[in-house]
Amino acid sequence: MKNTPRFDPAWLEREHNNRARVPESAAIFERWAHDSAQARAQGPVLIDVRYGHGAGETLDVFPAPRKPGSPPAPVLVFIHGGWWRSLDKADHSFVAPPFVQQGACVVVPNYALCPAVTVPEITLQMVKALAWVYRHIGAHGGDRDRITVVGHSAGGHLTAMMAACDWTQVGDDLPASLVKNALAMSGLFDLEPIQHTPSLQAALHLTDEQVKMASPAWLPAPPQRERDRGRLSAVVGALESSEFLRQNRLIQQAWGTRAVPVSEALPGLHHFSIVNALADPSQPLHRMVLSLLLD
Repeated sequence: MKNTPRFDPAWLEREHNNRARVPESAAIFERWAHDSAQARAQGPVLIDVRYGHGAGETLDVFPAPRKPGSPPAPVLVFIHGGWWRSLDKADHSFVAPPFVQQGACVVVPNYALCPAVTVPEITLQMVKALAWVYRHIGAHGGDRDRITVVGHSAGGHLTAMMAACDWTQVGDDLPASLVKNALAMSGLFDLEPIQHTPSLQAALHLTDEQVKMASPAWLPAPPQRERDRGRLSAVVGALESSEFLRQNRLIQQAWGTRAVPVSEALPGLHHFSIVNALADPSQPLHRMVLSLLLD
C-alpha cells in the first residue's frame, strides 16, 4: 500500500498545501483575526476558561442571550484547524456571533500544538474539553443535552473522533450520547497519507500506531445508541484538492450512511472559504449547522 502513487511525497505536498492552492489565504487569515477581535470586544464572552491544567487547555464561551424563564440554549462547540500544529481559538471567534444571535451558546476550545504534543494527545484534550462543556455549560445558559460539535480540517478530524468516543469510559456522569450532532468540514479521516507528507510529518511525527488509533476511518462506526443522535455529517469545499475530496467520501464509506448520513462537496467553496460560509447566515452551510443545533 505504501508504494502506491497516493504516497508520492511531491503529490502529497501539492494536495495538502492549502495556502498555496488559495493565493488569498494570507488576506483571509487577516480578516479572521480582525473579525475575531471584534467579536470578543463586542461580547459577551468568557475568555481563557480552563477545562484542564495542561498547556493549551482553555476555551472561550460565548453565552446565549438569556431571557427570564427561557429554556437552556443549544450548544455549538467549534474546533479549529491548522494541521494540529498552528492557529488558535482566538483566530476563530468570528464564528460565534451569528449563532449566538440565533439563540445558541458557542464554545471555542484551544489545544496544545504539535510537535510539543501528539495528535492522540490533542484528541484526548478535546475529550476533556467536551466533558467540561457537558458538566459546566448549564452555568452559561447552555443545554448539556443538545451539544453539537463542528470542526474544520484538523478540527474536522477531532470532531469525528468526538463522535466515535465512548463517553461512558470517560466519566461515570457522562452519557453515551454526549455529542448530539457533529459536522466535519474538510475533515481528515485517514492519517496515513499525512504521515507520508514531509512538511506535515516534520511537525506531527506520526507513528504507525498513532495512525491506527487516531484515523477515524480506521475505527468502528460509532454505535447509534439513540435515534437521530450522535451522527456525523461530512462536508468539503468542491474546489478543494482531490485528496480532501477523497477523505470526505471515505468517512461515509467507512462508517456507513446511518452514522454519516451526509457526505457533500459544497459548490464554489475552497479550504478557507468554507469557514467563512459557516459564519454567513446567507449560506447553506450555516443553515445546515443551525438545523443541527435546533434539531
